[in-house]
Amino acid sequence: MTARPFAERERIDAHDKVLGRTRFAADYHLPDMIYAMMVPATIAKGRVVELSTDAATKVAGVIRVLTASDFPPPPPFKGGGAPPPPPTIESSIRYLGQPVALVLGETLEAAIEGAEAITPRYDTQAFKPLINSEGATRVPGKSIAVGETEPALAKTAVLVDERYETPTQHHNPIELFATTAIWSDGHLTVYDCTQAATMGKYALAGALQIDPNKVDVKSAYVGGGFGQKGMPKRQTALAAHAAMLTGRPVKLVAPRGQIFHLAPYRPRSLHHIKLGADSEGRMVGLSYDVVQENTPGGIFAVGAYHEAIPRLYGIGDYSGTGSDIYVDRQAPGPMRGTQTFAACFAMESAVDELAYKLGRDPLELRLVNDTKTDPLTGHPMSARYLAQCLEEGARRFGWTRRTHEPGSMRLPDGTLVGWGLACGIFHASAGASEATLRVGADGTTRLVTGGHELGQGIRTAIADTILQGLDVDADKLEIVLGDTSAGPQPLTAGQWGTASVAPVTAKAVAKMQAAFKELVGGKQLGGNLHIQLARLKRPYIEVSASEMAPGQNPGALEIMRRGGLAVAGPEFPQATAMSYIAHFVELHIEPRTRRIRMPRLVSIADVGRVISPTTAKSQMYGGAVWGFSSALREETAIDPRFAGYLNDDLADYVVAVNADIGDIDVGLLDRPDPVVNSVGAKGMGELVMTGTAAAIANAVFHATAKRQRKLPIRLEDLL
Repeated sequence: MTARPFAERERIDAHDKVLGRTRFAADYHLPDMIYAMMVPATIAKGRVVELSTDAATKVAGVIRVLTASDFPPPPPFKGGGAPPPPPTIESSIRYLGQPVALVLGETLEAAIEGAEAITPRYDTQAFKPLINSEGATRVPGKSIAVGETEPALAKTAVLVDERYETPTQHHNPIELFATTAIWSDGHLTVYDCTQAATMGKYALAGALQIDPNKVDVKSAYVGGGFGQKGMPKRQTALAAHAAMLTGRPVKLVAPRGQIFHLAPYRPRSLHHIKLGADSEGRMVGLSYDVVQENTPGGIFAVGAYHEAIPRLYGIGDYSGTGSDIYVDRQAPGPMRGTQTFAACFAMESAVDELAYKLGRDPLELRLVNDTKTDPLTGHPMSARYLAQCLEEGARRFGWTRRTHEPGSMRLPDGTLVGWGLACGIFHASAGASEATLRVGADGTTRLVTGGHELGQGIRTAIADTILQGLDVDADKLEIVLGDTSAGPQPLTAGQWGTASVAPVTAKAVAKMQAAFKELVGGKQLGGNLHIQLARLKRPYIEVSASEMAPGQNPGALEIMRRGGLAVAGPEFPQATAMSYIAHFVELHIEPRTRRIRMPRLVSIADVGRVISPTTAKSQMYGGAVWGFSSALREETAIDPRFAGYLNDDLADYVVAVNADIGDIDVGLLDRPDPVVNSVGAKGMGELVMTGTAAAIANAVFHATAKRQRKLPIRLEDLL
């Protein structure tokens, strides 16, 4: 266990990004490169019965048009730790925007004009675009039950029985879906915007039926992901196959409007909560049913809504159920906070309602219901400091000055003031990982490991781990990530990235320390490690290390190397580990127009040992801003006539802007968790979103006495 706190350092990649030296997937310009553009289906369900390419091939600069006939179906998926191959171009249409052809041009303009010239003829079928479409198929998901919930609820003194709703929402990272593919000497190299380069490598090999050893995927930097770029993308296989067929490098950058229809998204979800408490305020029973939109075979499991919520408080009797309703759109998937974001909105709104029914302070009620035991397993909770987050947040926020009655706080000009709070929770996980560390006499240090830099600062966290243990030149530190030619690159998601790579880096550092101690042999050489190597006339020292999460066996390393998911947690052999956060929000609401402003927010998090304080705080700032945006701005508008998205660009998909956000005060407890890994770090990337929307909705109620149970909260909801 690394007990010593980490120093606060600047982002190690900040200068390169500011100077434009950092290259993303679309930044690779190669000799003889051609450009690709997808042709999206204009129907939601059916079949392509005719697709003429004549008009497209007559466009000046168009080289070739690829259709379903150019992409034979791959053999049946055999598993073995690798991910299934993504689909390519198919004649069967399952959603609006599905690619039906790929146009290749000498210029981007030629590819676009050629794509616009293609007008397929379809055999259409009836489709169900919405969660409430008539005749939509409903499929029960995994349920969970602990104790006897219904008898417990029947005996409660106070019961909240309400329904909550979250909308369809889309990620909008600034970097578009970008792929640059090169086929040379029988080897395929793909620069791709992905959070899972090795998973993409094996999926790509499966889709194109080639040897994985002849494929490399490189994703050194990603311009934001948030879950959107986690799974292998269809377009990666299209661009790669085009490069193989033409023998020329191919670049494919999808327009944002196409991404809305191709990428995963946060599905609309409906939540029915029955929460009961005794007269002392102890929560004694919780029944929670969820319905979400999904597609057959979709990976966004409805059962995952119940992974974190039962562990937020010590409720011994819990019943969690859920169902998918199949819609004819592309499959939903992880979006920052995943299922727990929506679940925390529903749960923490219900807890606030319970507090008012009991006549209790919402802060006091949460503290009374703290727990040290996992209600699902009966095992202890590891390093749980949620109560301390609440207490510190309340102190910074000045919660004691709050008056309880809704509508009781106003500014001199009549502006309504609302103070709300909510908690957030997310599982702490870690995965198998490997690292190779080299220190050279020339002043360089190089670490090769697995992970992806999506802007969250994982490179800085790795650098902090190295520099805490080794006296090396920080300016010549190179960290190689996201490159399958250097080593396995596991999926970086679910807030397990730093919790996986920091422990293996720390182990490599310890091995390097031991190697130097043996090499020096007690001599007093002076200087940093580079100088010592030079004095010993040793060009470099290199060490390698591997690490597994608690409870994993060595087979996890092989699964990771083949692109599989080798992650453990939150249930570890010793205890259950979760990350926690508490949000305190002040809102100002104009009494006539009901315009909402957020002058301040305080968030305090328990994420174990903080490896990189600078980037950890940045994560919290981002979570606060996105939480405001999700609660009050964001909703994807669906046209039921076509099963398409109406606001599929940054002009119409409304997000928070600078004028919406006031002062954000964030804090980190920085107390290591000994269960999750050797450095005591728990994740926080997903956590920071959870609970934010509920805190804002609770503040709206406190200001207006109008309870909001549906997101986003609109002005008309408050009139």
